[in-house]
Amino acid sequence: MCDQVAKFFPQLVDVWKLLRSIPKEIAQINEELESIQISINAVDRMAAASKQENIDDNGMKRKLRHIREETLRIKEVTEDYRSIQQQQPPSDLGCIAVLYATANFIKTMIPRLRISYEIQDIKSSIHEINEISCFEQGSSSGSQAPQHALRRKALYVKEDDVVGFEVPRDNLIGWLKEEREERSVIAVVGMGGQGKTTLAKIVYKKVIGDFDCHAWITVSQDYTAQKLLRAMLEKLDENEKGVSEMDLESLTKKVRKCLRQKRYVFFFDDVWSQDFWSEIESAVIDNRNQSRIVITTRIMNVVQLCRASSLVHILNLQPLLPQQSWELFYKKAFRNEPDGLCPTGLEDISSKIVEKCEGLPLAIVAIGSLLASKEKNSHKWQRLFQHVINELDKYPNSIGITNILGLSYDVLPYYLKSCFLYFGIYPKDYEVNSQRLIRLWIAEEFIKFDEKLETLEEVGEQYLEELVQRNLVQTSSFSVDGKPKSYRVHGLLHDMILMKIKVLGFCHFISDNKVVRSMSNERIQRLQIKTNFKNDDLKGANNEASSITSIHIFGNEGLSEKEFAEMIPTKYRRLKVFEYDWIDRIPLDLGCLIHLRYLRFTGVVEFLPDSIGNLYNLETLDLKWTNVLELPSEIKKLTKLRHLLLPCSNIMIGIRGFESLQTLYCVDTWRWDEHQLIELGHLKQLRSLGLMNFQGRHYKYYHKYVTCLCYSINKMEYLENLYIHSTKRCIYWDIPPLPILQRLKLVGELDKFSEWIPKHKNLVRLSLRFSKLNDDPMKSLQHLPNLLSLHLWDAYDGIYIEFVSGMFQKLKNLELIRLKSLTYIYIGEGALPSLKHLTLQDIPNLEKVAYGMNNLHNLETLWIKEMPKEFVDRVRGNVWIHNNVGTVLY
Repeated sequence: MCDQVAKFFPQLVDVWKLLRSIPKEIAQINEELESIQISINAVDRMAAASKQENIDDNGMKRKLRHIREETLRIKEVTEDYRSIQQQQPPSDLGCIAVLYATANFIKTMIPRLRISYEIQDIKSSIHEINEISCFEQGSSSGSQAPQHALRRKALYVKEDDVVGFEVPRDNLIGWLKEEREERSVIAVVGMGGQGKTTLAKIVYKKVIGDFDCHAWITVSQDYTAQKLLRAMLEKLDENEKGVSEMDLESLTKKVRKCLRQKRYVFFFDDVWSQDFWSEIESAVIDNRNQSRIVITTRIMNVVQLCRASSLVHILNLQPLLPQQSWELFYKKAFRNEPDGLCPTGLEDISSKIVEKCEGLPLAIVAIGSLLASKEKNSHKWQRLFQHVINELDKYPNSIGITNILGLSYDVLPYYLKSCFLYFGIYPKDYEVNSQRLIRLWIAEEFIKFDEKLETLEEVGEQYLEELVQRNLVQTSSFSVDGKPKSYRVHGLLHDMILMKIKVLGFCHFISDNKVVRSMSNERIQRLQIKTNFKNDDLKGANNEASSITSIHIFGNEGLSEKEFAEMIPTKYRRLKVFEYDWIDRIPLDLGCLIHLRYLRFTGVVEFLPDSIGNLYNLETLDLKWTNVLELPSEIKKLTKLRHLLLPCSNIMIGIRGFESLQTLYCVDTWRWDEHQLIELGHLKQLRSLGLMNFQGRHYKYYHKYVTCLCYSINKMEYLENLYIHSTKRCIYWDIPPLPILQRLKLVGELDKFSEWIPKHKNLVRLSLRFSKLNDDPMKSLQHLPNLLSLHLWDAYDGIYIEFVSGMFQKLKNLELIRLKSLTYIYIGEGALPSLKHLTLQDIPNLEKVAYGMNNLHNLETLWIKEMPKEFVDRVRGNVWIHNNVGTVLY
């Protein structure tokens, strides 16, 4: 027996060493993740280059899938280890903790061993990946991306074939010819296919006669500073002996010498690198001879770096207007028709095609040219339209829309690629809220912490801004202070994203009772589901459900509770992100999804299960658009919550344990006492706070409650958005100035206008409801220097409001609603000079148009709702309003 134990003991020692080494091994393989991501980027670019050169890229795709598989394995084994560690007892339980830890160690030995063996296998694969990466980077370093046929065509296009460039052309020519001695930079910026090269070449031909020397140089992605300077010398007829052997410094001196006495113009086409300007600036000397440099680029940051040393003009190309799109399409599709007119019967399908292109000249030219050679038959055109965008690259003589658009994706840094592909999960034309998108990226671990910034959310904002700067993402709506609220991608970019998603297996789609994307042998990471669908449709996904990290369900017909319960908790144990656009009831065992970090529901759901307390990794819980009436007490276990969004209903929570919260909006304070109000001050990371039904438990202690609340709010140095709904008169309110508070909404009766409000000099948006003020609030509010939006709803009981000269210099939006006593509005000359939107609603005693209305020189929209007939008639008869206000809504 002793011999058997002796033989077995060394094996136990080996096992013990394996288990003890797991934390170190986990740390090491996670350190490798970034280099693996770089490897993915390298292979991804090689695959793209292979496609451009018509090389079979199946080998590249296999390598790409292999590397992504290993990335997923690293994340999964790390999560498994975290789950085991989170089961450890607190360290302050003494002997009980030791016994518990021992029992837990024995219980988790098998899972730990599995993790250890998995790590060893992963480390072996990492070694292979590093070898692949070195090979790919070595083989790609000497490669040169071919100049695309489209760019060559753009250089020789006739001006008569161009539509919609008249204004941009004239602006460019004006900047090139302006009488300014200093060297200046002119940038033409826009997304791929917007016509930057075509426009620049037209202008180039028109202006070169005004300069002593000129050169057109295509830069592209593979340039080097030396190659660029040699090309410049060649175009300047300075191709003397020895230039090919010169180093960078010698080339720079040579170019400077050539340009010293000349008025020159250089057109640098297709610039990608943000280092471009720093590499050529020393060579393009500022000889104070009205010299000019023109750059075409997709990336705004390329241009921004020029500002440090030069005057910069930026021409940001916009999509063609509908009429311009039609004209361009007619020129291409019907050029062989009599008078270039659309044949009878093709009007509707032509309209759909032009609409699909969303004003992108590249797409209009490509599709129009393709259709010009096709029989003018409505049925055939209709069939072709179903595939024309996504399949255009396959047609002979195609100019490759998806390839051109895909170039912008191919050159993205690895940390932005997944962020960009995420837009493909949402339906076409879907506008994604910026905060929602960033929280999803954080949950998916796309965003890495940056020591220069305070939070991951701020890093996410930088990522979004970079995608906008690269003309890949469009800002679809702004808040009144100009900050982006939501984003979308161009329809053709969305099509390109879906093609990338299909190749990479980034997401799988289920729609209309069918699996849109095959789910055969690939590990599935994400599902996008459009209801209606059945659980049977998920059979292909169920085989690999253990790998799925996010599910997004869109539609307005939700699953039954039974179907939902069958679908989710038992199968998708690695789920990190779950958002469901319409849900009736949540299954009781939702808490099985212990890896969830982001949970968002909309719909008529009213209750959360107690098991939600098991979601100890949850960071975002978004119930804003639900009917949830109360939260279970187990919610207090979710100590990692960063964003808690609740409907404006009677939901109460305790504060202790939620110190990581950045968003708490809205929470019921009806039964809070002074101790809970003081605890609120522990939430020092809050950026957004909404409080409902503030009154305190006892009216006689109301003053004390207010003091406690003001004390706590004063400790929130990062607070940007504050909403307080009070059920009692706000007599004692006195919130000290918060350094960065920008949005303030107060609902409740004010005894008088609170003097503390004007002290918040950074306020850009103020909303007062049911304030019942007797004195004109404008006298106090005029001292808010940055106020852009003012909303008054049943907030003032006086009979007149005066805007005297100088008031509200920056105010853009003014809403006056349910002011029952108001009979007179005066607008003095010089008041409200920036006002663009004015809303007048339910003001029964206001029968006359505001005196001095004609002083609102920048008014764009006047919205009149529920107003007296006399007032409406006077507005209809007001000549100044109809001549000067763009939109009047009744």
